[in-house]
Amino acid sequence: MREEVATLAGGCFWCTEAVFKDVIGVTGVESVYIGGSVENPTYKQVCGGDTGHAEAIRVTFDANAIGYGDLLDIFFATHDPTTLNRQGNDVGTQYRSAIFPHSSEQEAEAKAAIARNASEWPNPIVTTIEHADRWYLAEDYHQDYWDGEGQRNPYCLAVIPPKLRKLRKSFAERSKAVSTEA
Repeated sequence: MREEVATLAGGCFWCTEAVFKDVIGVTGVESVYIGGSVENPTYKQVCGGDTGHAEAIRVTFDANAIGYGDLLDIFFATHDPTTLNRQGNDVGTQYRSAIFPHSSEQEAEAKAAIARNASEWPNPIVTTIEHADRWYLAEDYHQDYWDGEGQRNPYCLAVIPPKLRKLRKSFAERSKAVSTEA
């Protein structure tokens, strides 16, 4: 196993976490705050929109099982990368679409993924590429949210199942759920 990390922001971290936990080759997903100036921010601070942080996920993956570029293609297919500082009803810089590469190779792949996925969208991709230097683990109750409280949360019930259906239809060979059904 060749373990690597990808850090991605695509709106609510509950929603992106649920998608990436279902991807073959992903060994862990953590909800984090990244890209801001406040040290050790709280959820309340980040939701206030004044910290500069984005809700993001840190995806640990086996690079022998799935490539970083494949993860980025899933990322672009399962959120709207064309809306600035917004995902659905979630509005603010904390919900921005951003990629936080951990190396120059990841940065080059991020730029290539933006170019590769641009034709899939009717509007230009506004996803930013930002430095991944400081990140903060979100509070415990945000971790594995869909697996617990999320399945009783009306917001999650409205947003996450369509994302999972998109993953399972467009990337069936990459979905843990589809592979266990076969």
